[in-house]
Amino acid sequence: MESERNHPQFSKIKTRKADQIPSLLPEEIVEEILSRLPVKSLLKFRCVSRSWCSLIGSKEFIKTHLEKLTKNRNFTHHHLVLNFFPPNHTLKHCSMNSLFNEPVTDLFAFDNPMYNPEDSIRVVGCCNGLICILIDRKSFFLWNPSTRMTKKLPDLDDKLKHGEITKFGFGFDDSGDYKVFAILSVFWITGRFQATGKVYSLKTNSWRRIKDKDGGPFDEGGKFVSGKLHWGRKSGQDLRWDIFSFDLEREVYGVVEQPSYPQGGFKPSLGVLDGCLCVLCDCCDNRLDVWLLKEYGVRESWSKVLTIPCPRDSWTGPFSTPLYIGPVGAILVVNGFIFVVHNPKDNGFKSARIVNFVGIRGADVFVESLVSLVSDGE
Repeated sequence: MESERNHPQFSKIKTRKADQIPSLLPEEIVEEILSRLPVKSLLKFRCVSRSWCSLIGSKEFIKTHLEKLTKNRNFTHHHLVLNFFPPNHTLKHCSMNSLFNEPVTDLFAFDNPMYNPEDSIRVVGCCNGLICILIDRKSFFLWNPSTRMTKKLPDLDDKLKHGEITKFGFGFDDSGDYKVFAILSVFWITGRFQATGKVYSLKTNSWRRIKDKDGGPFDEGGKFVSGKLHWGRKSGQDLRWDIFSFDLEREVYGVVEQPSYPQGGFKPSLGVLDGCLCVLCDCCDNRLDVWLLKEYGVRESWSKVLTIPCPRDSWTGPFSTPLYIGPVGAILVVNGFIFVVHNPKDNGFKSARIVNFVGIRGADVFVESLVSLVSDGE
């Protein structure tokens, strides 16, 4: 795998003599203009001058640029990444702007340097333009599709050849250090089962052992909100459903208090909506309720923000989750193999049709960014 330092983005850049020509605009105005441009343009503009190259590569500019693109309510820099079921071991993406505003949306294959049709591939999570990928349940990669940077993480454990990674998550802690959570499960010939939890730090480019999690079975992929990863699980003799968390800064587990759901049976699933933790309740009376934790850590801030009518014969699939809040509060929802957009103005729904779309294993949203994958030790 080509290292970042040898990647074309980090190779020596030949700049023109623009550094010797006085700028017609103040530096702060130039920086403001550049911070609103797409990543593809900025990568080209690094060649304009040494000062532009230094500015575009600085941590302060990268942070400002990410904030502006994230807050862009036209969603021109937001993309939906789709993870398909075997045998289609590919990742594809489409425009969020198109999903919200156009009757039909085109689907595109990523220029994925890790692609191998023989390997299974899972999206672990997306944060600040970075996508964490798990290959064959054994190898993790971090990837920035906008800059085409990739980074293979060190192997999790020497026992990996005897087991596989069964639980995972991706996010960042309070210091901005990107981290990957993983549980390696080993099934020995003797019938013994062993599960080992570890966390990877991008700053140190290494894994460290964490305390194993007790309790019942929990979801495969963690949902990242407020510096913590979250999973739903069934526990206790009554197999009640609850939400537990893992703090990426302190590396400790916790429990999230849930809302007072209405009486009646339902199947819950966990998600993230507009940066907030949410629960989608698949109720038995042909509806889906979306609950949103508007202020993290405050149980009273749970609120039911949406009810989706869903006839049983049309809403079927392996998972259900709201994905994103778009223009004027419109919400993109995926249920199994169906994408719909809810319009809060008239409480109506429209189908979000995607060309060449087949059944998906998972979906996530990423925004273009310049975020680097170089660790402190490299």
